[in-house]
Amino acid sequence: MKELLETIAKALVQNPDDVNVVEENKDGEIVLTLSVNEQDMGKVIGRSGRIAKAIRSVMSAAASKADVKVSIDIK
Repeated sequence: MKELLETIAKALVQNPDDVNVVEENKDGEIVLTLSVNEQDMGKVIGRSGRIAKAIRSVMSAAASKADVKVSIDIK
């Protein structure tokens, strides 16, 4: 899951070296925290949160295929 989120985020931003994903397990759920450069934050979130919503949808589909729960925090 972590690698998939990193790949998606690095494709969106101008500073792919600043992309950082931290994975935690909490109560049977995988919590992924995505950090990007401040200049790239708008590209990851998108207008009205559309890109962030799309990223969450893709990750949710991958998680259901792997039979796990996942949540994503963007910082």
